[in-house]
Amino acid sequence: VDGCLALWIPNGSSFANKLSIGRQVKDVLPNLWISLELFLERDDLDKTAHVLTLSSRLCLPVVASNGACMHVPERQPLRDVLTAIRLGKPVDRLGVQLGQNRERYLRPLAALAEIYPQEMLEETVALADRCTFSLAELRYEYPRELVPTGLTPSGHLRALTEAGAHARWPDGVPPNVVTLIEKELELIGELRYELFFLTGHDNVRFARERGILCQGRGSAANSAVCYCLGITEVDPARMHLLFERFVSKERNEPPDIDVDFEHERREEVIQYIYEHYGRHRAALAATLITYRPRSAIRDVGKALGLDLDLVDLLAKSMAWWDNRSELDRRLEAAGVDPKSRIARQFLFLVNEILTFPR
Repeated sequence: VDGCLALWIPNGSSFANKLSIGRQVKDVLPNLWISLELFLERDDLDKTAHVLTLSSRLCLPVVASNGACMHVPERQPLRDVLTAIRLGKPVDRLGVQLGQNRERYLRPLAALAEIYPQEMLEETVALADRCTFSLAELRYEYPRELVPTGLTPSGHLRALTEAGAHARWPDGVPPNVVTLIEKELELIGELRYELFFLTGHDNVRFARERGILCQGRGSAANSAVCYCLGITEVDPARMHLLFERFVSKERNEPPDIDVDFEHERREEVIQYIYEHYGRHRAALAATLITYRPRSAIRDVGKALGLDLDLVDLLAKSMAWWDNRSELDRRLEAAGVDPKSRIARQFLFLVNEILTFPR
């Protein structure tokens, strides 16, 4: 953690407890700052006094922190609804669990300068300047240990592909397949995806050597190289494959090799990946469920405290959702004025929450 830059937000608990926690955190994280978040709330003065005292006692610098939950203050109603959904209560029953105001947004520097001392803002800028992370640096770094000493990734991939091709076609690789393989290897090399294919091959090799059933699927089935590596079972000599559906320069994104492993022995493959590559380089990924119209109607309706029968009625059929006149008619049939404040607020929030993680 020597290279980590850490912010400590000393919220809650007594001052003595904060002081004790601060000492422990400082011992673990040498590059530590105290973060002060001010939102024009009634405890701002007490919070500031505590932070300044902690800074003095612990010899830690203080930075101004925004703690934003939204990019503009107009999204506060949406934030309230999301809070209500998370806590399972209507908005009107949340009380102090809601924010006191709309200050948790990306406030401009001029607004922050009216709240924080200049030295805190300067310390924030100095800290930000030390952060060199850029989203442009986010790219896959594949395991290089899959390549034997003395070989290059492209050379090793070619050798495995050629060996696999001869195993697939012991009587000779068809000329059209040779052309296809060369085209794919050229593009794979140009985009520097050799290690990606070698990783997929290694996982499938492990499974097959232990008799674990596995099958590649999806767009990877368009690859003759994947077929030669044993990842997929779609014969490029018999099918008209479109490799660009799998790997394309125009898309500028890594390909996706989907491999299904038999349920009863899938854990063996997972543990192999953890042991072979290290837990700091491998992880399980979760699927993300997002709001669709029906679920958005139900959750927003409950959060606003609407009659549950009305919410159920509106959610049952979605064919009308994009038709404004039909929408108004359905609301009127349910006894709701489509021009009323609650109806407009409900429809606005449902549209806002669509595609949000659920």
